[in-house]
Amino acid sequence: MNDLNSVSIVGRLTRDAELKSTGGSSVCKFSMASNRYKDETNYFDVQCWGKLAESLGQYLVKGKQVAVGGELRQERWQQDGQTRSRVVIVAGSVQLLGGKSESQDRPQGGSGTGW
Repeated sequence: MNDLNSVSIVGRLTRDAELKSTGGSSVCKFSMASNRYKDETNYFDVQCWGKLAESLGQYLVKGKQVAVGGELRQERWQQDGQTRSRVVIVAGSVQLLGGKSESQDRPQGGSGTGW
């Protein structure tokens, strides 16, 4: 039996996304906040790769509401002799929701079916 690693989150970007090229592949990194209750906000780091990253990078701006589907991945590294780790969401789909963000006048991308 295979284990299940799947996550779906709806929230707003906390800052503009960063699009970079690494070794022939593009990666788009962004952070989002999701309100569970009125007074409880959770923050998530998200990565998407390849064509998904390239097509979305310009539309992922601070305040934009998105739905992200993907899997959780734990990153590990050494820093000052200590092993550090964090869990990130690796997106398989990102859907732009709502209209324009409050802070930008850029056009909304996507057809509402995810990219």
